[in-house]
Amino acid sequence: MRAVVFDLDGTLIDSAPDIGTVLNDVLAAQGLAPLGLAEVRNMIGDGAKTLLQRACAARGVAYDPRFLEAFLADYGANPVRETVCFPGMAEILPVLQAQGRQLGLCTNKSNQATTRILEQLGIARFFSAVIGGDSTPYKKPDPRHLAATLAAMEVSEAVMIGDHANDLAAAAGLNIPAIFVDWGYGTVAAAHVASTAQELLARIAELG
Repeated sequence: MRAVVFDLDGTLIDSAPDIGTVLNDVLAAQGLAPLGLAEVRNMIGDGAKTLLQRACAARGVAYDPRFLEAFLADYGANPVRETVCFPGMAEILPVLQAQGRQLGLCTNKSNQATTRILEQLGIARFFSAVIGGDSTPYKKPDPRHLAATLAAMEVSEAVMIGDHANDLAAAAGLNIPAIFVDWGYGTVAAAHVASTAQELLARIAELG
């Protein structure tokens, strides 16, 4: 059976409220107005540096590397305040594992924050490999980021699960199938789509 590789933010977890809180703290320290949650959601998906760059652009100020340092320090210290798994997602992980599927995680979020989130949400034990945005020189949509995840899992047959064009592009670069989950932060046309966790289970089964 195919292994299953998950994206994190917008796919497994709804982290936008916590990301938004820390991001707005960084902006407030510079005397800048906060961003709304909908704005923050639209900025998530390409890692913390790009998030900060987009936030600065939205507020008409130049990006400063110190903003990223402040963000990572604050967010990394406590990334789970309001963050939760999307409905049904924590419950399907043991189901997939019981089917004999190996599970992995490939995210543009820092490895430290990712590990802490998985542990605090009680789902770390399901993943045989976790590759964060600073685990390799590459980030999605670069397929080498996903390839590093598959190598760590020691598999070649897999399906990528994500909510962003970056996830689908990384999978396409390796010629493996991907399933787009439409409850997340991105919008993209996709051949395989799931709107609930149970639908996701069905789509994975269809792909073998």
